[in-house]
Amino acid sequence: MAKLLIREVEGAQPVPFLRGILTKSLQDAGLPFAEAYKLASDIRQELSKGADDKVMSSDDLRALVTAKLREREADDVADRFVSAVARPATIFVCGDRRTPFSRARHQRGLEPCGLSEGQSSDITGKVYEELLRRSVREISSEELRSITRRHLERDAGGEAARCYIAWTDFVRSTRPLVLLIGGAPGCGKSTVATELAHRMDIVRIQSTDMLREVMRMMVPQRLLPALHASSFCAWKTLPISEADEQRPDVLLANGYRTQAELLSVACEGTIQRALQERVSLILEGVHVDPLLLSKLDNAGDAVIVPVMLGVLKPGELKRRLKGRGKQVKNRKAARYLEHFDAIWELQSFLLSEADRAGMHIVPNDDKEGSVQQIMRAIIEKIDEQQK
Repeated sequence: MAKLLIREVEGAQPVPFLRGILTKSLQDAGLPFAEAYKLASDIRQELSKGADDKVMSSDDLRALVTAKLREREADDVADRFVSAVARPATIFVCGDRRTPFSRARHQRGLEPCGLSEGQSSDITGKVYEELLRRSVREISSEELRSITRRHLERDAGGEAARCYIAWTDFVRSTRPLVLLIGGAPGCGKSTVATELAHRMDIVRIQSTDMLREVMRMMVPQRLLPALHASSFCAWKTLPISEADEQRPDVLLANGYRTQAELLSVACEGTIQRALQERVSLILEGVHVDPLLLSKLDNAGDAVIVPVMLGVLKPGELKRRLKGRGKQVKNRKAARYLEHFDAIWELQSFLLSEADRAGMHIVPNDDKEGSVQQIMRAIIEKIDEQQK
């Protein structure tokens, strides 16, 4: 019996017809296994007649299967088969290079526009369905962007469409984005940073806590005691004469500034490396403050967005600090709760400094709301630099 080969797209290497794959597709469309197996076997036998190997396009095979189903008066199964199987396995998007259309990637490209995950998924689904209805096999990136913009204007509004165009223009520009997320312990910096990295397709995240830990390994405590203390207790390492002369809130602020200044070199180095490599970066940690921003003079064409997170209800911040101990066992919740007043005072200081410096302040009441606020702040900054 001759071999039957299937070619998915013109120019592609053909692959053998697999009865099991067709059987599974027919089952997924609602045909019982016995009937699905028999139909797949009959089709293979019919197409494999003759001595020579045959090459058949996947479109022709799907059309044949659909016709056989309709002959058996299984129209509902045929409709489901067409819907699930006859869709093109690959729709190619042609821009700087030719790549398969990815619904997941397309959806991520919508989320920076301030849409929820559900809204983005819905828009992507409608764009994909339009491409299928039009039997599109290849589309330019510009046309895909135009279709997406139209669906956004109709279903999400003109502002969402405008943000989408601004974001896609920025992505095409290859300019790096540096997102700086500060805040007191327990306010959700790492959680928000991870979610933003996922949605904005940013692969480089750095925490200032990790930088501090590396520096602690390199410099002994006797040389830089402030480096080895917690940010909210660094004041205890200050000279005794200074400690005697200052109010508690001023002492806490000075201790924090001392530690943040020590970390600023490592933070600057991390940012400058990202700028040199032209890759986007999220730097998050308690040591992200206005003092660090003042040192970033040579950013080139990068978009730098500083954000300060805060949890404005003491009870909620305490709850989150307790949760840290459960999520990461080495982060003992008792130590944070014991110094809660200092942490609360540190947050007040950081928020006040951020307000004076004009940083975006985002109350982190819930992750989704905070993520959307930060993404809107990024779009605003992109818009501002494009004008």
